[in-house]
Amino acid sequence: MPLRVESIPEEKTRRPLRRLFLLYHEIRPSESRYSYAIESGMFERHLDLFVRLREAQNYDIWPELTFDDGHRSDVEIAVPLLQSRGLTARFFITAGWTGTKTGYMGWAELRSLHEAGFSIGAHGWSHKLLTHCSDGELQTELSRSRLTLEEKLGTPVPTMSLPGGRCNRRVLAACAAAGYTQVYTSVPRAELLPLGAMVGRLNIPGDMQPEWVAKLFDPESRALSKLERNYRMKEAAKRLLGDRLYARIWALVNRREPGSDDGGEGAE
Repeated sequence: MPLRVESIPEEKTRRPLRRLFLLYHEIRPSESRYSYAIESGMFERHLDLFVRLREAQNYDIWPELTFDDGHRSDVEIAVPLLQSRGLTARFFITAGWTGTKTGYMGWAELRSLHEAGFSIGAHGWSHKLLTHCSDGELQTELSRSRLTLEEKLGTPVPTMSLPGGRCNRRVLAACAAAGYTQVYTSVPRAELLPLGAMVGRLNIPGDMQPEWVAKLFDPESRALSKLERNYRMKEAAKRLLGDRLYARIWALVNRREPGSDDGGEGAE
């Protein structure tokens, strides 16, 4: 039986709840120096934490998982671990990489992910930063990716996650015109139900210990609000430095590997 996309038990939706969407990228069987790859054992510890949080009776925030890009590790590593714990996730796919890039899912794998009950969204066609796109490029990144995913999977794809988290009013207007009803960002904040048109997420680097992640859900902790403040400072730095210089600095700090597909543009 397919997993339910909406994973909050019905009896618990009657009380006020917030969701914290957690953003993962690639999962690897061993440790990596690349910040956006998480070792599978560490990922399992994260999942066990989320199971405990969902079983607790005194929580205010509900953890939800999302994945960007469409790495093959999503279906080979993440899905079995999620299913063994009764968890689900949303997967945002860079459509133009599907079946063409080494290390990324093919269409058969993506269809199996969809048929298993997981939610599929778009993540652009080529992962180009949308704020850098011309009108024609926006059409490709937004409309072509959605229509291709819908054709290949036979299901509506109304959700989009922003490559690199970059957006402005023009990009959001283009997302709406392309048929997306919900846009997932990189703003680290908890979201009230019902979800709005823009949904924040917290990017999870590979070295983020589960003990620290647990603090984000502690009503007595200010860890999440501190992350929101840091994010605003980082956005100010992006505006000051410009995307290209910021991306080069990000690649050094996050130990981007040679030949990685984002070309530094995935910098959150």
